[in-house]
Amino acid sequence: MQKHAPNPYGTYRVISPKGVLPQPADVIDNNMEIWDNEVLIDVQTLNIDSASFTEIVKRVLNKKPAEVTTKEEMEAIGNKMKEIVAHAGKHKNPWTGSGGMLMGTVEQVGDNYVGDLKPGDKIATLVSLSLTPLRIDEILEMRPAIDQVDIKGKAILFQSGIYAKLPDDMPAGTALSALDVAGAPAQAARLVQSGQKVLVIGGGGKSGLLCLYEAKKRAGVTGLVVCAAGSQKSEDRARNLDLADVYFHMDATDAVGMYEKAMELTNGELFDVVINCVSIENTEMASILCTKDLGTVYFFSMATSFTKAALGAEGVGKDVTMIMGNGYAKGHAEITLQVLREHEGIRKLFEEMYA
Repeated sequence: MQKHAPNPYGTYRVISPKGVLPQPADVIDNNMEIWDNEVLIDVQTLNIDSASFTEIVKRVLNKKPAEVTTKEEMEAIGNKMKEIVAHAGKHKNPWTGSGGMLMGTVEQVGDNYVGDLKPGDKIATLVSLSLTPLRIDEILEMRPAIDQVDIKGKAILFQSGIYAKLPDDMPAGTALSALDVAGAPAQAARLVQSGQKVLVIGGGGKSGLLCLYEAKKRAGVTGLVVCAAGSQKSEDRARNLDLADVYFHMDATDAVGMYEKAMELTNGELFDVVINCVSIENTEMASILCTKDLGTVYFFSMATSFTKAALGAEGVGKDVTMIMGNGYAKGHAEITLQVLREHEGIRKLFEEMYA
């Protein structure tokens, strides 16, 4: 008989510290015997969030993910991932605090689970691995450049956990990669209005490309959408897809350099909306300085420091609205998958890179 879960949030699986939700918890119970409102998932792929995977590779190998090529290097990363899960019962990065998401097949549904899932459904979870009970039995394959790891393992979806059934009209890996950052383009669609000036920092990356598309769509012909990439390669990637009005690349930790470029591009007006999709630390001030007074900064990056952003804005006398990236926005899965359907170039790129 399945154990009765006292609430939909999974707090009954928290081991330490007691009294907190599963995400901030240090250790949770990853026993795969489900409670009556849970779903058991047979996991195929973990999509580790970019900031998390970048930090793991840096700590283990002192490299960037795209530089990882050998079997020995991948084994070292895999061992660190298994160590994290063995300690915490979930894949919560000990340095960034972030997780990622997973793709798998529903294996069992709790007797009192409320929802439309049934055994055999292929889904992507839209809640973070940093709160998801997970067991890794074996690492089968790793694709470091795109933060994906194929495993044999199991996971638990709580009653409160959101998910998306994988669509039939695109490869599962493509959908998974897009859904991993679904909150970003959905928020861009909300924030950007016709005629506004918009800057997407990290515009050549996965979330950045999707945000550029939504920003351009919403700002329209009277707006200005600028892609600030981290390298010539990522700048060219966005340019080839014709997603913005202006493109450049610059180190986003160079706050003053970014500010001067923003002043040049906007004739001193700065941007109405700045969207930060960069997966490295210390890019808060570049985002803030590039935003006009009473403008909006959306920090989607999990490398963002609230303290640096809040005190930094105060320190330079900037009255801007700052939104910390929430990976969930109502309808975000549908919005993001629709981008892939509407823009053939983005879809083709995602299929080449992530399928």
